[in-house]
Amino acid sequence: MSAESGSWDAWLQAAWRALTADRLDRSLVAIDPVGATQVKIEGREVQLFSGNDYLGLSAHPEVRRAAIDAIERVGLGPRGSPLTCGYTTSHERLEATLADLEGAERALLFPTGYAANLGAISAIADDQTEIFSDSLNHASIIDGCRLARRQGARVTIYEHGDANALEARLQASTSKRKLIVTDGVFSMEGDVAPLNEIAELKSRYDAMLLVDEAHGTLVLGERGAGAAEAAGVADQVDLHVGTLSKAVGALGGFVACSESLARWITSRGRSLVYSTALPVPVVEAARVAIELGRGDSALRVQLQAHTRTLHEALGSQGDCPIFSVVMGDPARALEASRALLRAGYWVAAIRPPTVPEGTSRLRVTVSAAHTAEEVEGLIAAVNGLR
Repeated sequence: MSAESGSWDAWLQAAWRALTADRLDRSLVAIDPVGATQVKIEGREVQLFSGNDYLGLSAHPEVRRAAIDAIERVGLGPRGSPLTCGYTTSHERLEATLADLEGAERALLFPTGYAANLGAISAIADDQTEIFSDSLNHASIIDGCRLARRQGARVTIYEHGDANALEARLQASTSKRKLIVTDGVFSMEGDVAPLNEIAELKSRYDAMLLVDEAHGTLVLGERGAGAAEAAGVADQVDLHVGTLSKAVGALGGFVACSESLARWITSRGRSLVYSTALPVPVVEAARVAIELGRGDSALRVQLQAHTRTLHEALGSQGDCPIFSVVMGDPARALEASRALLRAGYWVAAIRPPTVPEGTSRLRVTVSAAHTAEEVEGLIAAVNGLR
């Protein structure tokens, strides 16, 4: 072993000991899906209340059939970048569906929602740009801002959900161009950004507005376009970023925007240009899932009913199917997760750096595919922890 590799090994061992001492080490747990809301862990079937498949579409028969038909027709499809051979008429149809859902001129597909934020933010922010980002934005937005900073952009963080704090920073800015970036629904808290106030500030200070609708797509809004639609400001959002891996139940990310922005991101969005396109079966499954889930579907009505039940039982408020049971200490959160697993429920413990220090928690999510009895069973199990 060389001196260099020895020093790396010593660092790794010391860093790992510190991580485990703080109960912040992570490991993978292999599960076997049984349906949209049940999984097997170590051979035991339990209820899943920790995923993002909000409408249960990942296991829907029509979604399965769309993927199977595509596999039988083209296999996985051409394996290449969208700019070489990976972009098919299936991708084009899905982009048109997403643009229509979001009320935008165009939509672009990305490998993941993470890649969509990285590609969009880094493509449009340069040394004349200042980015204003909510303090609890998703890691993909944070990393997109980090890439933009390497290109000379200035990044300013404002207090979570505080439109007054955002305005103070916009007022103080001397940058030529301003970009406001926020989650629509915050993935750990389940709260919604004050988009009415943010949209007004965007207009007042001549800023561009990007809203990440990852947890709002097919969940919020009359047609399921997300938090901005629910707030009545969708037409003031310049970039609607979203994912196909949550309520859509598939895989991938998207940016819905103007024709001019789409042209620019296609040429300068590195995570689009240098990634292999999504497989055709995934694309076809996602398109069918969106058609099933948009508008006043029975699935969305069922999800809203479960969401109200959980909010009332857990003493919280909101329209989003994300609930946090804050435990504070990482060890307490891990033990609570294990206790729920013993009771037949898989609810993951969330610890720093995903959430701030001192706020380790159980992150509970509900799906339209759950039954009322399953939701009541979870409520009883969670209340038994208190």
